[in-house]
Formats: sequence, C-alpha cells, structure tokens
Amino acid sequence: MTRLYLIRHAEAEGNLYRIAQGQDNSNLTDRGWRQVRALERRFADIPVDAVYASDLYRTCATASALYQPKGLPLHRRTDLREICVGSWERRTWGDIARESPEQMDAFSHHPERWHVEGAETPEQVLERVLKAIETIAAEQAGKTAAVVSHGYAIRLLLAHLQGIPLEKLGETPTGDNTAVSLLEAEEGVLRVVFRDDNRHLKTPEFLAGEKVRRRANALEPGLWFRPLQLPQQADTLRELLEGREAGFDAERLLSDAAGQMTLVGYLREEPVGVVQLGPEPERICRLWIRPDCRRRGFGTQLIGQAVQNARQSGKERLIAELEEEHPAAGFFADHGFRPAGTLADGRRYLEKNIGFLPEFLSCTL
Repeated sequence: MTRLYLIRHAEAEGNLYRIAQGQDNSNLTDRGWRQVRALERRFADIPVDAVYASDLYRTCATASALYQPKGLPLHRRTDLREICVGSWERRTWGDIARESPEQMDAFSHHPERWHVEGAETPEQVLERVLKAIETIAAEQAGKTAAVVSHGYAIRLLLAHLQGIPLEKLGETPTGDNTAVSLLEAEEGVLRVVFRDDNRHLKTPEFLAGEKVRRRANALEPGLWFRPLQLPQQADTLRELLEGREAGFDAERLLSDAAGQMTLVGYLREEPVGVVQLGPEPERICRLWIRPDCRRRGFGTQLIGQAVQNARQSGKERLIAELEEEHPAAGFFADHGFRPAGTLADGRRYLEKNIGFLPEFLSCTL
C-alpha cells in the first residue's frame, strides 16, 4: 500500500491581501510560517519517505516542515503548480469581480464555464496534477510520501477521485492553508481516505498565537485600486479623509500626492481607503481607512498594494512612517512591522521584511 499525504501550502500573501496568485510567486505571511511550524509538529512522529512540492515559493517553503526535520531532499515538480489564471494573475479579486463578475462566479462555482485569456482550463490542470500524483505513487510504491500543492489544484484532484464531476466542483470544500488529505494507492488505483483535515491548526499551541483579524466579508470580493487623479479627485479625497484625527492636514496630502504614488481603494464604486507611497517605492508615508469601513480587512489589502509596489521595484523591505504614539502602531505591528529607528523630524519608522528566502526559490519571479 502506498500512502500520499496531500497538503495545501501555508497562508501566502495572495490569500491575505486578496490577490489572485495563480502561478505567480508570493511570500508566506507571518501566520503562514506559524502554520508551517504547526504542520511540522503534526508530522514529527509520522514516517515519510519522500517529499514533493510544486516549484513555487509558497509550496517549497511549506514543504520545509517535512523535508528539513526529516533530512530528506525536496523533489520540485512544475506539474504540481496551481492553475495558471492568465490575465488575472497579480490582480486583486475586487478588480476581477468588478470587470468580470460572471467569470468570477464561474471560477468558484461553475469551472466548466470558466475561460480567461492566457489561463489553463480546469480540465488541463486536473490532467497534469493527476498524472503527477500517479507518477509519484509509482515512484514511491509501498512507501509514504508527502506532496505539497495548491488549493484549486487539490480541490480538482480530490473531487475527481471522489467521483464528483467538474460541474459539481462548486459544491465541494476548499481546504484551509496547510490542510492535509490522505490518498492511498494500490494496483494503480487511488482513493481518498480523508480530505482537508486541519487539526494541527486547532491545538492550543497554535491558537495561542492567533490574533483576531477581521477580513472582508465573504460576500465581498475585496477592494480594487487606482492611482489618485488630481485635480479631478481632490474633493473625493477630502471626503474620504473627513473625520481624520485633529491636526491632520488634508491639503498637505493633496500637495504630496502630486509627486508621489497615491492609491485609492474602492469597494465596488465607493472609495474606502488610501495609501500614499514615496518618495522611495518601499515607503508608506500615509495609510487611511474611512471610519465606517474599518475592521473589515481593508487596511490589510492596502498593505498588500504597498508590498507589491515595493517588490516590483526590487525592494526587500517595506517602511512605514509614524508619528509618536500613533494610533495605527498596533495595526502595523499586527502586519509584521517592527520598530527600526527615528527620522530627522522625530517621527518613528517601522520596517517589514518582504524578501524571499533564496533556498525556497526555484523559478523566475
């Protein structure tokens, strides 16, 4: 009997920032790394003979929970990658839902109807992932292997093995990040023993590190962004910033926006927040969420835009400027920013490392 543990990667930036990852590389979040440690604890006493992963960063990093403590090599396979979503990659789900609501719905609920320029079809993904799993099962005949892949790819495979047609995929669950499924292979036949088990994320040790973090409502696809257009949108920005703490100079922000990148985040057609970057591409000089839109995960998505902007400019850190005793200090701390120094004008600055660990990189960014 051959046993294959099929594992979804840990929480990555795209999951947190509501960005379509597809086959693009994204880093693990702080929570994702805690999930990796929880996965390592789960498998500490489970014998594993071989570890496989897709060659994308988020799966290779997750696989370190198994291959590193067990002293095994990591076998990287491109055919275990997530579905390529073509022109959707690196775009926010809010942007996609605004432009293509029917295709957005089809992606989740009716994959047989889904088609996007430059993307794979679900049938193509299933074909390559199934072939990869069958090959791994043959290579590890009579042994136990762990295979780290991606949410959509795993969902397609499990549904197929359970006899669920593509038209019914929308009725099946998507496992949590690092959820574990077990397959058994005998005489060339694969069967699902269990699927999407996340018991290692329910232990007191893991839950002790959990923070109550509000995310966008499940019915909301998230935000979409566009650069602030001046002077046309000056009144829009003034309205958005209404109620800002005493002493805030909206006119100064407008003046600065003329020479810096200022992104406005929209929920459907309503502006809900703004992030201003610069003068360096890795610097957040202002971030603001409309008071009635707070505690819904939108600030996290603004951080995500700053991360993308900095990384596309080749930066490995993100800096946030804060005034002394700024009320947003806790928010930035929750998102991985740590005190790093003081500016000449007395303001503090915080830093967040957004660099990739080179040992988990195997494909071009």
